Amino acid sequence: MKAVVWHDTGKISLDQVPDPKIQDPEDAVVRITTSAICGTDLHMVRGTMPGMRPGTILGHEAVGVVEEAGPKVRNFNAGDRVLVCSTISCGRCVYCRAGYHAQCDVANPNGPAAGTAFFGGPEATGPFDGLQAEYARIPYAHTGLVAIPPGVSDEQAITVSDIFPTAWFGARLAEVGPGDVVVVLGAGPVGQLAALSARMQGAGRVIIVDGNADRLETARLQNAETVDFNAEDPVEAVKDLTGGVGADRVIDAVGVDAEPPARDRERPGHDLWEPGEAPDQALRWAVEMADKAGTIGIVGVYPPGFGSFPLGTAMNRNLTVKMGNCHHRRYAPGLLSRIAAGSADPTTILTQQETMPGVLEAYQAFDRREPGWTKVAIELG
Repeated sequence: MKAVVWHDTGKISLDQVPDPKIQDPEDAVVRITTSAICGTDLHMVRGTMPGMRPGTILGHEAVGVVEEAGPKVRNFNAGDRVLVCSTISCGRCVYCRAGYHAQCDVANPNGPAAGTAFFGGPEATGPFDGLQAEYARIPYAHTGLVAIPPGVSDEQAITVSDIFPTAWFGARLAEVGPGDVVVVLGAGPVGQLAALSARMQGAGRVIIVDGNADRLETARLQNAETVDFNAEDPVEAVKDLTGGVGADRVIDAVGVDAEPPARDRERPGHDLWEPGEAPDQALRWAVEMADKAGTIGIVGVYPPGFGSFPLGTAMNRNLTVKMGNCHHRRYAPGLLSRIAAGSADPTTILTQQETMPGVLEAYQAFDRREPGWTKVAIELG
C-alpha cells in the first residue's frame, strides 16, 4: 500500500509499505477513504516535536471502512463505515472510564506515565503508524472507532477525527459559558472550529486573532470578529473591543510554531519546514488579553521540555489556565450526532481536497500557509 512516511526532519515521502495486519484480538484493519493533514503533522516534519522514528507513517485523522476485525472487537463488522479517533485508548482503565482517554493507562507501550498515545507520532507516543495510508491497523478498535451516522459525509466526519473535538475541548478548558467574550488565538482549522464551539457553548462574542488575511476571511464564516496582528497590536485591539476589560475566556489554538507580527520577523518569508519564530507568542498574548480572573484554555501543541510561560503575570491577575491533549473518544459521538442533526457544519474549514499522489505538494502548500490552504483532506477511496 502507499503511505506518507517520515524519514528525517524536513524529509517525508510517499512510499510503498506492507499492508497492516491484525496483531492483537482487539485490533481492526480499516481501509482509509479520507485522511487529512494537521498542523500537528507539521510539528513532526519541522522538528519542533522531536523523537520521531524513521519509517513512521504520518497522520492521525481518518475515516474509512472496516476491512477486518479481531475476535475481541464485538461492536464492529467488516463493511462498517467508521471514524478513527486520533488518540488511542483502551476504554477500560480508570482514566478511560472517567472520560480522560488521552491519559489512558494502557494504550501507550512506554508505560502509564508516558502520556498520550496517538497515531503517527514520536516514540514517546508509542510510536504507532499513522493514518495517511490506504489501510491502517487500529488498536483497541472497540473504543478507537466510532460509527458514522447515516447522512454524514466523509468531509464532515474527518473533522471529528481530531480538530473538531480538539476545538470543543479547548472551549471546555476555557470554561466558555453564556454571554462570554471569547478570544481565539489562531485562525487555522482548530481555531476556526474553536470559534464555532465557543458559539455552540454559549459565547456572546467571539474574536479571532491571526496574521493570515486568507484565514481571517474564512473566520468570518464563523461569525467571528477578526484581528490581524500584522496590522495592529492584538492586545490593544482586544482591550479596545472590550472597553479596556479584556476577554472572559481565551483559547490558544496555535502552539509552539507561532509566528510573530511581520514587523518583528527576522526573515521576510516562510521557507519550507521552518519552525515558527515565536514559540511563546500565543501564551504571552493569551495572558495579556484575558481579563482579571479570566480563564485560558490551551490546545495548541507544545512539546515536552517547553519551559516558557508568563507565570508571574498570570498569577498576579488570578487567571485560571487549563491545557492538555483532547479526549477525542469522549466528544466524537456527540459531535457526529450534532452534525447528523444539522446543528453543526464543520466543513467550512475544508479548503482543499487532494488525492494520495498529490499529498507531498499539499504538505508543502499547507506548511507555507499559502492562500486557500487552511485544511487539507486527502481522498483515498
